[in-house]
Amino acid sequence: MLIRRETPADVDAVRAVHTAAFAASDAPDTVPVEATLVDALRTDDAWLPALSLVATDPDGEVVGHVVCTRGWVAGRPVALGLGPLGVRPDRQRAGVGSALMHAVLGAADARDEPLVVLLGHPDYYPRFGFRPAVDHGVTPPVTEWGPRYFMARPLTAWDPSIRGEFAYAEPFRRL
Repeated sequence: MLIRRETPADVDAVRAVHTAAFAASDAPDTVPVEATLVDALRTDDAWLPALSLVATDPDGEVVGHVVCTRGWVAGRPVALGLGPLGVRPDRQRAGVGSALMHAVLGAADARDEPLVVLLGHPDYYPRFGFRPAVDHGVTPPVTEWGPRYFMARPLTAWDPSIRGEFAYAEPFRRL
């Protein structure tokens, strides 16, 4: 497996990965929101091309994708919003998602980003250093997300004065 930056040639494959990864078993013909979200993020000012990564198999086929986009805490552009993270169902539970997570967190840290925030499953993301965002003084934009699902991970450039409500890029807010 190779982790690399997404290229324009990967757009359709990335959409296919998220469509398959987030497909609802009770509505197989419905396009999951995650599949169209990435397309919308690409056209937004919050898009950070260096933080849109794909995992490819030995034949070069895209089997996973993760993205971080600019986020704001208390109106300041001092955080990243992670997601979606998707892996093709036939490649799940084989380390692809973990490799993508480690790669995107490393890339974000290398850019001197201070904080990565996400809305995700509390049994999966703590293994990558995520804790409830409120533990870092960052509150969710939607109260119902609460501390269980709204998590944050400080990076090397973390500054404890970063506190307040988090805001995702505009395409997230339109969901």
